[in-house]
Amino acid sequence: MSLGIQPQNPNLTGSQSQEAAGAGCHAGPTVRLSVTHGLKQYDVSVPPQFSIGELKKVLAQQSGLDPANQKLLFRGKEKEDSELLHMSGIKDMARLVLLEAPRSQEQVVEEEKMDPEVAQACEAIARVRAEVDKLADKVSTLEAAVNGHKKVDEKEFTVLTELLMIQLLKLDGIEVEGEARVQRKNEVKRIQNMVEAMDALKARYNNPFLDQSRSVEVATQWATFDSGSGQAPQTHAPQSFSQVTENWERFD
Repeated sequence: MSLGIQPQNPNLTGSQSQEAAGAGCHAGPTVRLSVTHGLKQYDVSVPPQFSIGELKKVLAQQSGLDPANQKLLFRGKEKEDSELLHMSGIKDMARLVLLEAPRSQEQVVEEEKMDPEVAQACEAIARVRAEVDKLADKVSTLEAAVNGHKKVDEKEFTVLTELLMIQLLKLDGIEVEGEARVQRKNEVKRIQNMVEAMDALKARYNNPFLDQSRSVEVATQWATFDSGSGQAPQTHAPQSFSQVTENWERFD
């Protein structure tokens, strides 16, 4: 998916939105970067004078990850926020990897200071996140099999999608406020991305020569839904999980 430096995400906080808007202040040529995040890939165009920290703010609009929780790797090495793209050898058409950084000690301490109900909600979300991490590994394994043109049981696509939907149901049952609301929203978006990936993988497995426009269409549908309009796109989840798709808007 392509990401420019001008659009702003209404879900960002006021300070993040202002910082993202500040990206437009850089005039002149841009460099095109391909950023891999799990099964997703983001194509961004930013000025070569951008710092890694500024690039993270741009990526936050698509990944849902707060810049403070992002790790950007170039040629296998993590880049510091203060490093400038053109001074770090990151040129046009460069490829980077985006990872979610583990919680810092400061974040853990801050969570301990939270209201007990908020802290409890964060703990519940963390348990769901751990389950989703396990499912992400299975999705990656399935993707590797499909890319390697290996035979797989088609039930795996359905089962993994169902398990992802179960995690959405768990998130739906968590009462959230403040920081917990942000964490739940990010986890919902992560699961949505994985459901999209499963849909695209199954289509590719059934038809290896299938035009990739299908995955673009699904991503566009999610983007429309996340903006607060339209209906949630159809997945291969069973009918019993349809209620959670109708309620996803509440996460916004």
